[in-house]
Amino acid sequence: MKNFFLNLSNSEKLAGWVFIFPAVVGTFIFIIIPVICSFGLSFTKWDLLNPIQFVGLENYRNLFVEPLFYKILINTIVFALSTSILGVIIPLILACILNSKIRGSEFYKTAYFLPFITPMIVIGIVWEWIFDPNIGILNHLLHLHINWLYDTHFAMPALIIVSVWKLIGYNMIIFLSSLSSISQSMFEAAKIDGANPIQTFINVTVPLLSPSIFFVVIITAISSFQIFDLIYLMTQGGPLDSTNVLVYAIYKNAFEYFNVGKASAIAYVLFVIILLLTLIQWSLRKKIVYNEN
Repeated sequence: MKNFFLNLSNSEKLAGWVFIFPAVVGTFIFIIIPVICSFGLSFTKWDLLNPIQFVGLENYRNLFVEPLFYKILINTIVFALSTSILGVIIPLILACILNSKIRGSEFYKTAYFLPFITPMIVIGIVWEWIFDPNIGILNHLLHLHINWLYDTHFAMPALIIVSVWKLIGYNMIIFLSSLSSISQSMFEAAKIDGANPIQTFINVTVPLLSPSIFFVVIITAISSFQIFDLIYLMTQGGPLDSTNVLVYAIYKNAFEYFNVGKASAIAYVLFVIILLLTLIQWSLRKKIVYNEN
């Protein structure tokens, strides 16, 4: 690789810089500068109107003595953990079923993938109708009367259902592409050895898919910790903050309460949580990923 770059002419190097320059500038302006500025603002008090006041670690101290923050943190962890588990297990099972070449598998692949490419605002509106306690089809089918989005016990499970439903198609396609690369001789050998479908799934499919499972778990967990649009569209953090999560708390503090310093502090607490989670998962990859060197 080093020799490759050394052999490039000046005009080729210039052309390369010209092509990557817009991306570098965009990254610097829209990512690096905001990250640095927001980190600095987490040590200040600012309401977007008055001059910025430096307050040191006060924003962080106030967060860790505030009961509401711990409630929001627990909500975020419960949502992310539930979505990550269900958002991996269900697509994995569906991918294995569709990979067996059942009739109409192409139709099912398309049907499961459609929610992922559907705009979130459409999903929010449709699922609000489904969860409506008076005219919603879900209560009608279950012959129940549950205030799904207005009950502190059912609002979070309702959001988890919608989030998992939206993720199923994307994660399933990843698993299907990985399954297609596995040699059929592996499954035939397991069948010859007398393994039933469940044993084949546990002892053959899961180990060979472990790299893809590891990837899906990481991206699903990170996206679940950053959930905002679904909360904003369906519950606005209610009822009684039972669905309030860290990213929505950042939005509320910054653009409704005009407490930019506190919002920035919450953002960096979330950053540390996601960083630690990713590092832990990455450190465990050699134990959970098959044939990982």
